[in-house]
Amino acid sequence: MDDNVSERALTKGHKMQIGMVGLGRMGANIVRRLTATGSFQFVVFDKSADAVSALKAEGAAGSTTLAGFVAQLAAPRTVWVMLPSGKITEETIGELGSLLSAGDVIIDGGNTFWQDDIRRAKALREKGIHYLDVGTSGGVWGLTRGYCLMIGGDKAVVDRLDPLFAALAPGRGDIPATLGRETRDPRVEQGYIHAGPNGAGHFVKMIHNGIEYGLMQAYAEGFDILKNANSKTLPEEHRLDLDVADVAEVWRRGSVIPSWLLDLTAQALARNGTLDGYSGHVEDSGEGRWTVNAAVDEAVPAEVLTAALYARFRSRQSHTFAEKILSAMRDGFGGHKEPGKP
Repeated sequence: MDDNVSERALTKGHKMQIGMVGLGRMGANIVRRLTATGSFQFVVFDKSADAVSALKAEGAAGSTTLAGFVAQLAAPRTVWVMLPSGKITEETIGELGSLLSAGDVIIDGGNTFWQDDIRRAKALREKGIHYLDVGTSGGVWGLTRGYCLMIGGDKAVVDRLDPLFAALAPGRGDIPATLGRETRDPRVEQGYIHAGPNGAGHFVKMIHNGIEYGLMQAYAEGFDILKNANSKTLPEEHRLDLDVADVAEVWRRGSVIPSWLLDLTAQALARNGTLDGYSGHVEDSGEGRWTVNAAVDEAVPAEVLTAALYARFRSRQSHTFAEKILSAMRDGFGGHKEPGKP
C-alpha cells in the first residue's frame, strides 16, 4: 500500500496536508511536531525504508519513491525538502520540479546557499511552481522547543502557509516583549519572520550561523583560559584551580552572558568536566564560509566571525580544551558528532 494513490483520501477534511522529503533528525521531528498539533497530516519520502516505516507507524502516509510520494499528495501540493545542502538537494528539487504542477509549493528548509534559491525560484516560477527558502534553527531540540524560521519568497504564498509556520515556531514563551514593537509584524515575536523575497530566508539564516560560530568560539576560548588557570607555566602563587562546570552554571544565573549555548556547555561540563568524550575536531557546515564571503563582497569587516571560522580549520590539526567545548556545544544543539564517532 506504500504508493497507493488512494491514500490521497487523508487530505479530505480540515487538516492541512504536507509532504516531507528527508527524514533525518530535523525532517522527522518537524513531521512529529506538526502531527502532534492535530491540524496536519503528512506524506513522507526518504530513500530509507526504515525511516519511512517509522513515521507511517505514527500516522503518516509514505513512499520510498519520489513519484509515489507526489502521487499521494492532493493539489495544490506543499512539499518541504529537508536534506543536506548541495548535490542531493539540487537533484531532489530538480526532480520535484518535473513531478509537481503549477500552483504547488516547494519549501527548502535546509542550509542552502541563498543565491541558489534565487536561481531555483526563477526556474520553478517558469513552470508556475512556487518556491520558499526557509532557514530553520532549532536543531534536535526543535521537536519540543519549536523552530525559529527565517522565510524567503512571495508574500502571498507565505501568508497562505502561515498556519504551518506558526505551528512550527516556538511562540512567545516567557521572553519579555520588546518596547517599541507594538506596530511591527507580530509573527516575529512568535519566532518566525518573512524576511523578504527568495534568497532572503537563507541569507538571514547564513548570517545567524556565522554569528553562532563567533559566539561559540568566544565561550570556547573563555573556558580554555579558565581551564588552564592552574597551568604549570604560571608562577605558583598565580595558579587557580577553578571548577569550570560551576563557573558555567553560575554564569547562567544573572550574568550578562547567558544563552542556550551556555546552557548546553554547562550541561556537558556537569556530565564530564574534562570533556574526555570529545577530541576537539570541529567541522564547519558551510554557512560560516558563506558569511565570510558575503562580508568580503559587501566590504564589511568581520574579524570575529572570520577568526572563528579559521579556528575550526585549525581544530582539525591540533586540539585544545576550547575545541572540546565547541564539539560539546555542536553535539548539544544539533546532535553533530565528531568524525568517526557514533
